[in-house]
Amino acid sequence: MFTNMRYVYEVYKAGSFSKAAKNLYISQPALSAMVKKVEAKVGMPLFDRSTSPIQLTDCGKKYMKTAEKIMDLEEEFAYYVGNLNELKTGHLAVGGSYLFSAFILPDIIQKFQKQFPHVKVSLFEGHTPQLEKKLFSGELDMIIDNYLLDEEIYEKHFLMKEYLLLAVPASFPSNDGAVSWRLSAEDVRAGRHLKPQFPGVPLKLFENDPFVVLRAHNDTRERVEAICKRAGVNLNMSLKLNQLLTTYHLTESGMGNSFISDTVVKCMTPNPNVIYYKIDDPEAVRDVCLYYRKNKYLTRSMVEFMNLAVADETV
Repeated sequence: MFTNMRYVYEVYKAGSFSKAAKNLYISQPALSAMVKKVEAKVGMPLFDRSTSPIQLTDCGKKYMKTAEKIMDLEEEFAYYVGNLNELKTGHLAVGGSYLFSAFILPDIIQKFQKQFPHVKVSLFEGHTPQLEKKLFSGELDMIIDNYLLDEEIYEKHFLMKEYLLLAVPASFPSNDGAVSWRLSAEDVRAGRHLKPQFPGVPLKLFENDPFVVLRAHNDTRERVEAICKRAGVNLNMSLKLNQLLTTYHLTESGMGNSFISDTVVKCMTPNPNVIYYKIDDPEAVRDVCLYYRKNKYLTRSMVEFMNLAVADETV
């Protein structure tokens, strides 16, 4: 019954059907017919047509007050949508593993908030199964991960390639037999390990060293096991931990070798007490992507965040 309320409201403001019809650029008979349809839906007249200027009935007065509230709400909503399109309001929920939440997302979020300060950004960190569950349910708008999610369910935007490296305490004697394969933190930052001509180290050279590794049922741990199996190496696992960064810190402390992401090496303060080695294996390379659900409405904040993320990784 409020579908054509603006026509009814114009009659009320103008005080007559003829003036209202002129203001609306329609014929008076058409306007009268439209108002009568509204009155038929209401079940009683809205105007007392016996007076001049035309007057509202009691029901008409209540109708107009309700119509004014509806129009105010519509205007308020239109203002909100306008601000949302201009990124003057809104919310963006992003997720990532502990590694990406620590090293990749903060810089992107900082740049996004500097450019769009009125959009609230929340960050959730967790393991891939947690992230995917929240992404699927809609709790998160997008996630960053190096795990390949189901492409029938999720769209992805490539950000960068990530490489697993072997990190060995400089004090370990095993380094003496691998001099030609050594990489410093500066070498990794310069991308020396990315060059096809630079060789991957034979993992057999470190088979007798202690290793600090991630616990079972972790994607990186499974990748490491596949790499070692192909290399014919049985790891001497001295410690099993939950976080990749913890394994690296223990390597820095001289407690054992670890398999780490080159992202860590690029983002952490260089440590001369650690020597790095390239690994030649398909499992050592992963694509890092931004994921969001297929058929999800892409808000402007999501699009701008993705643009900033891609630009940040191509600089």
